[in-house]
Amino acid sequence: MGTSSAGEPRWLTTDEQRAWRAYLRGSRLIEEALDKDLQSHGVQLTEYEIISMLSETPRQRLRMSTLADLVVQSRSRLTHTATRLENRGWVRREACLEDKRGVELVLTDQGQAAVEEMARVHVESVRRAVLDPVPPELFLELGRAMEAIRLALAPDLPHPAVMAEAEDQGPIAAEA
Repeated sequence: MGTSSAGEPRWLTTDEQRAWRAYLRGSRLIEEALDKDLQSHGVQLTEYEIISMLSETPRQRLRMSTLADLVVQSRSRLTHTATRLENRGWVRREACLEDKRGVELVLTDQGQAAVEEMARVHVESVRRAVLDPVPPELFLELGRAMEAIRLALAPDLPHPAVMAEAEDQGPIAAEA
């Protein structure tokens, strides 16, 4: 798929190379800006993403393996991050409600309060770094492009919004 029939790679065109490098620089600059703004609360973007994701689930809990997939972290890295969040009192680990074999990360009341406080900073940061410089239709196209990439690279990984709907409405919502 990545090479031609003669074994040569399908090199990027000038326009593709320009777009690829713009994506690399832009995505790194966005992450840096969002991370910097959250530092005022003493957290990293990866930590905020985890507690934010938990806050958006109906029961404010997710199996750690599922959460690792959703935030695109190794299970080991998520375990280390979860320990930092536990030390702050924002999450706790509990046996899975359904099967008791797995471990779920559960957002505490203190964690919910932290998310609510940080959300204001984060949303302003997202607007300033991502939404304000980009016309709305282009931003929606970016979302569609990223979803196509997610589907190509991780087709079995559900979108977080689909997971929340599935928990609310049962298995049919996940198939829709």
